[in-house]
Amino acid sequence: MGVNKAKLTAGFIVAGVLMVFFGTVLVFVGPIVIDDQVEKNTMIDPKNDMSYTMWKDLPVPFFMSVYFFHVLNPEELLNGEKPMVEQRGPYVYRKSCQKENITFHPNFTVSYREFRTYHFEPSMSVGNESDLVTVPNMLVLSAAVMMEKLPFALRLLISATFKTFNEGPFLTKTVGELMWGYDSKLVDFLNQYLPGMLPASGKFGLFAEFNNSNTGLFTVNTGKDDIKKVHRVDSWNGLTELSYWRSPQCNMINGTAGQMWPPFMTTESTLPFYSPDACRSLELVYQRPGEMLGIPLYRFVAPKTMFANGSEYEPNQGFCPCRQSGLLNVSTCRHNSPVFISHPHFFNADPVLLDSVLGLNPTEEEHGLFIDIHPLTGVPLNVSIRLQLNLYIKRVSGITETGKISEVVMPLLWFEENGYIDGPILNTFRTNLVVLPAVMEYLQYILIALGLLTVIVASVVHHKVKRNEGAAANAAASRSSRTDERTPLLRDDTHKHSQLADASR
Repeated sequence: MGVNKAKLTAGFIVAGVLMVFFGTVLVFVGPIVIDDQVEKNTMIDPKNDMSYTMWKDLPVPFFMSVYFFHVLNPEELLNGEKPMVEQRGPYVYRKSCQKENITFHPNFTVSYREFRTYHFEPSMSVGNESDLVTVPNMLVLSAAVMMEKLPFALRLLISATFKTFNEGPFLTKTVGELMWGYDSKLVDFLNQYLPGMLPASGKFGLFAEFNNSNTGLFTVNTGKDDIKKVHRVDSWNGLTELSYWRSPQCNMINGTAGQMWPPFMTTESTLPFYSPDACRSLELVYQRPGEMLGIPLYRFVAPKTMFANGSEYEPNQGFCPCRQSGLLNVSTCRHNSPVFISHPHFFNADPVLLDSVLGLNPTEEEHGLFIDIHPLTGVPLNVSIRLQLNLYIKRVSGITETGKISEVVMPLLWFEENGYIDGPILNTFRTNLVVLPAVMEYLQYILIALGLLTVIVASVVHHKVKRNEGAAANAAASRSSRTDERTPLLRDDTHKHSQLADASR
C-alpha cells in the first residue's frame, strides 16, 4: 500500500511539473497565437466572416444628426450688426453604407466604391423636415465674394440678375429643402450660362450631392502581405496625391479610408485617414484609455492643430489662404465658393470667430470629435465625427444684396456622424477578440499556479509517505533484532535442561 502511495504522489509531482511547463510555454506562445488570430481576422478577406462583413456593409446603426443655425436678426445683420443665431435640431438621418464593385488585385489591394443613403428618422429628431429655417442664401452671398474682383459694371449686372430671380441675401426654407435641394430658377440660369460654377445641376441643397452617392473609387491594402498596411489607402480615384493644396505634404493621401485601422495599437499610435468630404487627410491623436461593455478601448481625438492656420502651425501653411485658426478653407475643392469647415460652435478655434457671432456655446463634450478604438484589432467601437459648415460673407460694392454686412464667418449648420458596435456583432466581437484571449491569458497563469500547488502538496505527501515507510522499516528491523537477542538464551536453557536430564539418568 505504501509503495502505491509513493507512486501516486510521484505521479502528481510529474503532473504538476507538466502543468507548470505548459503554463510557462503558454506565457510565451499564447500572445503569438492571439496575434496570429488577430492578423488572420483583421485582414480584408472574404473568408473572415465577421471582419469582412463589418468592412463591406456597416452592420451597426449609423446616424447623421444635423443642427441648423437659424438666423434671428437678418435685417440687423444687413445693417452691419453681429449675426444672432439659434441652434435648431437635431434632425436625424439613418445612414446606410454599402461597398460595391469590390475587386481584389494581385498586389494585395482591393478596390471598391462605397455608396451611402440617408433616411430621415422622425422619432429621433426634435422636429420634421417641414420645419422652416432662415439661413444665409449661399447662392447670393458666396457668389458676391467670388465676384468681388470683377469689374464694377459686371457686379451691377450680377446684382440685377439676383433681383430678376427674386433672390435675396437670406432665405427661409424647410429643413428637407435645405438638406436635399430646392428648385431655383437662378440655379437653372447659372448652369445654362455659367456651367461648372455650381457643384451640381438641378436642385440646390447643402447635402444634395451626399445622398445616393459614393465617396469615389478607393483602393486600399488588404493586409495580406503586411498587416501593418491593412486598410491603408493606396489610391483614390486613381490618385496617390491631391492637387487642391499648396504643398506636397498637404496634398498627401494618408492613412485609411476612415472606417478601420491596423491592429496592435499603442498609446503612441495615431489615426490618420483620408476624407473626400474634407478634401484632405486628417489625423486623430491618443487622448485616454477607456472601456465599453467590458471591452478595452483607446480614445482618439482631434488635435488643436487640425484646423490651425499656417502662422500658428507651419505644416498647415499649404492649406492657406487661411483666416483665423480653427477654420479649414475648402474653397479650392468646392468650386471656389468661400466655404470653411470647423469644429461645431467654433470649438478649439480663435476666440475672434466666437465673438463675432451671438448664440454659440462650444464645449468639448458636445462639440469635440472622437473615435474609440479597440487597440488590439483597430476596430472602432464608438465613433462621433462632428464638423461645422461655415460661409464667409461680407459687403461687396455693386451687389446691393450684401447691404452693409460686416466681414464674418457665418455658421450655417453642424452635423455629427455617429455609430457604435451593438447587438449580435458586439457579442461575437467580445467573444472572439476579448473573452477568448482573456481565457487563454488566465489559463496560462491558472496552469502555473495549479501546477506549483500540485508539486508542493504532492512533494509534502510524498515526503510523509517516504518518512512513514522509513519509520516502518526501522520498527521492523528493531523487532527483528530483539528476536535475535532472545534466540541464544532459549538455546542455553535448552542445553541446561538437556544436561540435567542426562545427570539424572
